[in-house]
Amino acid sequence: MKEKTQPSKIRERGMERVFNWAINILLLLFGLVALYPLLFVLSASISDPTAVNSGKLLLFPKGFNLEGYKQILKNSWVLIGYRNSLFYAVAGTILNLVVTMMAGYALSRKDLYGKKLITLYMMFTMWFSGGMITKFIVVNNIGLYDKWYTLLVLGLVSMYNVIITRSFIAGSIPGELQESARIDGCDDFGTFFRIIVPLSKPVIAILSLYYGLGHWNSYFNALIYLKDKNKQPLQIFLREILVLNQAIDVNSDELESMIERARMAQSMKYGLIVVASLPMLIIYPFLQKFFVKGVMIGSVKG
Repeated sequence: MKEKTQPSKIRERGMERVFNWAINILLLLFGLVALYPLLFVLSASISDPTAVNSGKLLLFPKGFNLEGYKQILKNSWVLIGYRNSLFYAVAGTILNLVVTMMAGYALSRKDLYGKKLITLYMMFTMWFSGGMITKFIVVNNIGLYDKWYTLLVLGLVSMYNVIITRSFIAGSIPGELQESARIDGCDDFGTFFRIIVPLSKPVIAILSLYYGLGHWNSYFNALIYLKDKNKQPLQIFLREILVLNQAIDVNSDELESMIERARMAQSMKYGLIVVASLPMLIIYPFLQKFFVKGVMIGSVKG
């Protein structure tokens, strides 16, 4: 009996190894495909613009040129946009977390009066909206147009994230723990800040990533609702360089010709992409371990 089963086990192990190797090779290929644009942009940002424009650059830098980064650091508008983006990302994420966590906690409570009606009312906004023109009229009429806090108020809460938070609190934090806190004298705010928030670090981390990336990459609301350039985020200036092909205030007096300005704009394009992406690339590895937990929140448990 052993002689018959042993060859089959060997074949199963061999097939398993082949399968694992195939999966590893596919993941490696997908990783290289995803990594290549990042390496290309980084190499292009420090390469000779002439080599980049002529198509000689494939992966590794051709020549060495940091003029693009120098112009970015000297450009006042880029620095202003960077400052504004950091402010909107940090302040906006904090406000988003406060509102989302409170809403998720309230909807997770079984004793909330009108819970189903409130949930349906909030979920209605996920499927229907008044449209961009109507939204602009409302924003303008209530005095939010071209204000520094406009981007913080618009999109203050995402119902999708509220559902994630509600599912996490309802499924991961026992109701008995909240009841024992109330027996010990905690009110709703005490239960929220002393019990819910400390035990919700995974969902807070994933919500911070969602909201932070959203604020950092957002440009459409700023394009529509912000007129003053001193309030606009970095993505607007990045758009002007990448989409409109404009070198914003690149000290044109110091440049000798149109060709030189075009070369400088080319270097600034790739350099600004690196500068704009750097904060999120630095933060993401620290939140990656919470990313899988956040994705699996609300899934069916066996």
